[in-house]
Amino acid sequence: MYSVEEVAGLLGLHVRTVRGYIRDGRLKAVRIGKQYRVARADLEALTGRPAPAPGSVEVSSIVQIEGVGRDAAGRLATLVQAGAGTGAGDPGRALRLQVVHDEERNRMKIVILGGAAATADVLHMLDAVISGENGLLDGRPDGEDDDG
Repeated sequence: MYSVEEVAGLLGLHVRTVRGYIRDGRLKAVRIGKQYRVARADLEALTGRPAPAPGSVEVSSIVQIEGVGRDAAGRLATLVQAGAGTGAGDPGRALRLQVVHDEERNRMKIVILGGAAATADVLHMLDAVISGENGLLDGRPDGEDDDG
């Protein structure tokens, strides 16, 4: 059971907003004395997703990569999505991603939401790909020189 203050903290809302949800019937709660308590299942019903476990961490990261053409952006997006999908069986490692490419500016943005360890793994992979001389971003196959 969560207090109104705990629910507000978990959802990033003001306490008054949570109390309003309870008064309007959008969020089921039990009144105990002068305080409301919200069951985990009722919080999950409101949000449509499992409530975060106590002490859990969610990281939000925005990665901006300059000088990325359309083909390279497609390859990088596929790589990142495949890498993020490796934790799909483990809810603690599941990530939510959004990849956007601005073709006019040759700029790519990747938004990553999820656990700290899984996010760190994706960021390490991105760093290795971007800083490596593997040809992924410039379209050259691995090991091929500029001379041919």
